[in-house]
Amino acid sequence: MSTHRITQAIRIRADQTPEKEHSTPLFLTSSFTYDDAEEMRAVFADEKEGNIYSRFSNPTVQEFTDRLCALEGAEAGFATASGMSAIVATFLTFLKKGDHLLSCNAIFGSTHTIITKYLPKYGIDYTYVNAADPAAWEAAVRPNTKMLYLETPTNPGLDIIDLQAAGEFARRHQLLYNVDNCFATPIGQTPIQYGADLVVHSATKWIDGQGRVLGGAILGKKELIKEIYLFCRSTGPSLSPFNAWVLSRSLETLDVRMERHSSNALHIATALEGHHSISWLKYPFLPSHPQYDIARRQMNNGGGIVCFELKGGLESGRNFLNNLKMLSLTANLGDTRSIASHPASTTHAKLTPEERAAVGISDGLIRISVGLEHRDDILQDILQAL
Repeated sequence: MSTHRITQAIRIRADQTPEKEHSTPLFLTSSFTYDDAEEMRAVFADEKEGNIYSRFSNPTVQEFTDRLCALEGAEAGFATASGMSAIVATFLTFLKKGDHLLSCNAIFGSTHTIITKYLPKYGIDYTYVNAADPAAWEAAVRPNTKMLYLETPTNPGLDIIDLQAAGEFARRHQLLYNVDNCFATPIGQTPIQYGADLVVHSATKWIDGQGRVLGGAILGKKELIKEIYLFCRSTGPSLSPFNAWVLSRSLETLDVRMERHSSNALHIATALEGHHSISWLKYPFLPSHPQYDIARRQMNNGGGIVCFELKGGLESGRNFLNNLKMLSLTANLGDTRSIASHPASTTHAKLTPEERAAVGISDGLIRISVGLEHRDDILQDILQAL
């Protein structure tokens, strides 16, 4: 189990501004003013701390970033407009023409598109490897490999990658170690304690937790985040102050929400395991999970996602979704409301059938984002749909 801990008080009160307001003010402004020309010059010259333009920095955005850094145990961070802009920023800041990216093969569909379609346009090569095969990692390293990128738990198949082993591998080969921690959240695990140089989030998911706003974040070592900041202030994928204000408030309830999400998910996974309509089911904290021991060692909870394979393939998957009465069908996860999705026809539809098969995404795979409703109500809807 993860050893990174901060108190509940720090989770809720971290990095509040010293203003009189009990809730930090929302700074809805595009730019900032100065008392005189010398102050303006000094701020622009980085000789004095201050805000210039909200594409660069903003007090509300900084509060959200500082709070997330406290949760992850990171030295610094930068908030972005979405999770995908955070991922792309880490790639384009640190990879250049002639470099090679090493990635686990089970990743979010949009990330796959970036790696396979757009990075090659800039002369950046890549190799996918099976995260469960350490020999494959070693065989895939090249002299020009610069970054190791992975998700754990993976989307949507919930494979668990050993963060400690991956960190040792990255250090051995002097690779930048970049981890998407969206599914687990910093409440579930903190990759930095296992050597991650960068941690990325889609704050749109569990961090917001209520399906309201888009947001992303990159956290890590101060010198690396400085390079991220310089890239993002020029290219512009900055988080809006309003979204940052919403997300910062959401961090105050992240711990209690993830406790309920994960306990609901474990209950539902336990109840569904062995159901006659299901070929297999995966949840990180079920003993039947192939990487159960790793999950228990590095995660504080099993998270809020359950996935299973329906017998009958594509037709069974569609029938299941159409029979649901309470669960939402939507292109999101991490909401207060439970969500069902069919990755083969939605989030991972752009992968070829062979690519989907390689990472365990079959026509009958269903992903459930378990919400905060009563666990028996969620389970009843799933059972009646089955």
